[in-house]
Amino acid sequence: MAWLILVLAGCCEVFGVIGIKQVTLRANLSAYLLLAAGFLCSFSLLALAMETLPMGTAYAVWTGIGTVGSALIGMLLYKEPKEWRRLVCIALILGSAIGLKVIQ
Repeated sequence: MAWLILVLAGCCEVFGVIGIKQVTLRANLSAYLLLAAGFLCSFSLLALAMETLPMGTAYAVWTGIGTVGSALIGMLLYKEPKEWRRLVCIALILGSAIGLKVIQ
């Protein structure tokens, strides 16, 4: 259950980052609410997952999900570069997070 909570925390982190991008594009109430709600949920769920999972593993997986998710959303929604080197680096981050789960 802690792993599911951790994955949800990482997904909420991505919503928080999308909120940051939305604030930079148009600073309106909905953008600030998305930013605040995303990070509030993310940190709360991370703390809950850390009650069971080791801190280093939980934090590394959480940041990995946030990093990979944000990079992919940037490429898909905000027309950021999609060059192969970025995709290889994203795959390495994802592989590292999966590796931490496997050895946990």
